[in-house]
Amino acid sequence: MSQAQITAIVTAYQRIEKTLVTLENLRACRPAPEEILVHVDGNQTQCEKAICRAFPEIKIIVSQESVGPGGGRNKLVAAARHEFVASFDDDSFPIDADYFARVQRLFEQFPDASVLGAAFYERGQPIAGDAWEAAWVSDFCGCACAYRRAAFLATAGYVPLPVAYGMEEVDLALRLHARGGRILRTPWLRVFHDTDLKHHANPKLTAGAVANVALLAYLRYPPLLWAVGLAQFLNCILWLVRHRRWHGIASGICSVPGYLGRHSVYRATVPAASVKTFLQLRRRPIQVGLSTR
Repeated sequence: MSQAQITAIVTAYQRIEKTLVTLENLRACRPAPEEILVHVDGNQTQCEKAICRAFPEIKIIVSQESVGPGGGRNKLVAAARHEFVASFDDDSFPIDADYFARVQRLFEQFPDASVLGAAFYERGQPIAGDAWEAAWVSDFCGCACAYRRAAFLATAGYVPLPVAYGMEEVDLALRLHARGGRILRTPWLRVFHDTDLKHHANPKLTAGAVANVALLAYLRYPPLLWAVGLAQFLNCILWLVRHRRWHGIASGICSVPGYLGRHSVYRATVPAASVKTFLQLRRRPIQVGLSTR
């Protein structure tokens, strides 16, 4: 079967075995993506060497310093040869063998879609059927999506953050929305994410998530809507408290002033009307019909 005219990208760091499993699953798809690119963060030479040994044909981009998953995806999308770019983490991969054919078909059916968001299933979670339905939504998950390359590059991509929870995808989605871009989510695209999310209890990740909620409001919300950002910041803290993820909250709060200052170079607010319609879309996705299979 001919290859899909799609670039598949993978962000990797220290999980060598999972990275190799992901790459093997990408190559096993029918059709396979015509190009696979991997970004290895933080100069993890052992990971780079393992990929080279197992998949010498795959192009690897290595960052000497840690740029996080978003910074890695920026480099990968810029290097991609194809307009459609399917994105995965080092521990996520398609469930369906014809995943890339489905991506290509959906982008062709919805030329105004900037991003396709897939349904993703984590370890121990029942996998639902590939329902033939879709909706316009506010955001997506970077480990289970596909970008229209031109739309991605027009936004200047992600803010490179080593800990990106609460900032990475929602920030890019908001800027896409402000530019008239749209995100289509469909369970017809299915991705397995090989994690149980226990690492989310790490105090460093908790602190980063707290600071990132404040960072999003500072970088993108006009002053008129800073009260909305403050409410989101407090809701994040309350959610963490309710879920007993205490460790890291205080350090996250204390880090906010310096964190905002270090990333002020990325500040570019979007219109208040765009923020409001983005938040409305988050509450009320718009269902759409798919053409017959």
